[in-house]
Amino acid sequence: MKRSTRQEPDQGNSAAERGTRLRSPVKKLFMNMGRGTVILGGCLVVLSLFVTLSFVYQDPPLGRYTINSVSSGQNLYRGSGFGGDLGNGRKKVDGFDGVIGGRNLEGEAKEENENSQSSDELNDKLLGGLLSDGFDERTCLSRYQSASYHKKSQLRPSAYLIDRLRKYEALHKKCGPYTASYNKTVNLLKSGSSSENVDCQYVVWMANSGLGNKILSIASAFLYALLSNRILLVDGRVDLAYLFCEPFPEGSWLLPPDFPLNQFKDFNTNSPERYGHMLKLSSKKEGGLSSLFPLTFVYVHLSHDYDEHDKLFFCDDEQILLQGVPWLFLRTDNYFVPSLFLMPKFVEELSRLFPEKDTVFYHMGRYLFHPANAVWGMITRFYDAYLAHAEERIGIQIRTFDTRKGPFQHVLDQILSCARNMEILPNISPHEPVTSLHDPKRRPKAVLITSLSGGYFEWIRNMYWAHPTVNGEIISVYQPSHEEFQQTEKEIHNMKALAEMYLLSLNDILITSAWSTFGYVAQGLGGIRPWILYKPENDTAPDPPCRRAMSIEPCFHAPPFYDCKAKVGTDTGKLVPYVKHCEDMSWGLKVVGKDDL
Repeated sequence: MKRSTRQEPDQGNSAAERGTRLRSPVKKLFMNMGRGTVILGGCLVVLSLFVTLSFVYQDPPLGRYTINSVSSGQNLYRGSGFGGDLGNGRKKVDGFDGVIGGRNLEGEAKEENENSQSSDELNDKLLGGLLSDGFDERTCLSRYQSASYHKKSQLRPSAYLIDRLRKYEALHKKCGPYTASYNKTVNLLKSGSSSENVDCQYVVWMANSGLGNKILSIASAFLYALLSNRILLVDGRVDLAYLFCEPFPEGSWLLPPDFPLNQFKDFNTNSPERYGHMLKLSSKKEGGLSSLFPLTFVYVHLSHDYDEHDKLFFCDDEQILLQGVPWLFLRTDNYFVPSLFLMPKFVEELSRLFPEKDTVFYHMGRYLFHPANAVWGMITRFYDAYLAHAEERIGIQIRTFDTRKGPFQHVLDQILSCARNMEILPNISPHEPVTSLHDPKRRPKAVLITSLSGGYFEWIRNMYWAHPTVNGEIISVYQPSHEEFQQTEKEIHNMKALAEMYLLSLNDILITSAWSTFGYVAQGLGGIRPWILYKPENDTAPDPPCRRAMSIEPCFHAPPFYDCKAKVGTDTGKLVPYVKHCEDMSWGLKVVGKDDL
């Protein structure tokens, strides 16, 4: 009988063999469990991958979509390569209308909206790119805060203007005070040597007249610097630092106090360095004006008392000679921009800089003139306290050129006639103590009055306090100060004047006085076409009392009347359609826009 090879566990084996056999089933069990774990892990990986892929295809990255329109709480997206068009700008994405992957992307849309809003806010803060970013905001709060106080405007700077301003800033950085290029050009004045091989040329603005004139003439000088590729420096004796922040990011615009040419401070109409005087002499010299060149500096007199030779500055031929002069010292109290538009040499460049020709001061003023922190505090405190919550803000700027002390009844009559006839302010109901039309929930209209006299404010305020208006409107009337007479030499007077110009520019409607540079600055900074009060004659209110300005541009009070090409006298208000005579000064010139032609 064949012996079976199968043995019982406890028969014919050593203890070691039995131990081995006893451990083998346990080992097999653990080996089987290890395989199960691997299989289970593999399943989990596959499942995880499946879930991930399902989410990817179910909810594509938001970056692939842009908001097309949002209406009635729906988020409508325009996809990139997904689905078809649903009409009205809506896109169907993987079979979903406004909902992706079964979930409305409201949170993501909100985030993208906020990012877009932040970009818009930065653009507004920089005035559409007019200003450069990177200034320390604390040193000049108005630079980046002013946009939140002014009305949102459709007047945007051209891309070409923005580019030219950035290039100017780079040039100012290279050529500004105490740079190597500046020092080299200053040495020409010390040595009196030829002006050859200089990297930088300058126009030095010198003060004349009151604050309004200063602001307008600085803006004109800066535009001329842009056109002639020069650096603008402001006479440091006129302390503008307490009024304005530095406008350029890396370099001061103030002429240093150690400037070596001391006699420039005394330049006037009798100075032999005066360009007009040189032109007059050149007519008697052999070789003409070119015999006097090259020069290291020239004094240009463009104030209201300049003569016919000084006015030749606005002719192309004379500008060609000035191109080689490194230092121009310019004294002016005028806004001479209109005459620059009459020069063939500059008109093409001006048209590129300002496609909307009547926005020159609007852009130049907002670029250059940022109130210093002390003045900005005066502006914002007054605005926030009295004007911010009004339904409508109306600015009335009153300036009389009468040597007698006001107020004057005929001026008050003229102001009220203009405001009522043009439906700017309502009539009162003098015989009714109260009106049934009054709505206590309606916000009042705020009237801001600026005048050296406090009398006009008191009359108008008391009138609207003592009587109801015929339409139930509540009129609140405010005046920040009344200095009684102009005090240009006083720092606090100038601070108040600048604050009030700026406050006027924050209004919705403006009424301004004829001939007043104060009003010109306000309308220009605000981009507002004002109602201009005609200048009264013989203590009588004019009829009509006012008219609407053709444009927001200031008036050039003392323009030349000369045709440079024909070399004869002419009416320069009729040479081109975009330069016309001013509404308030028949011999003055102003730039107008296409809508005013």
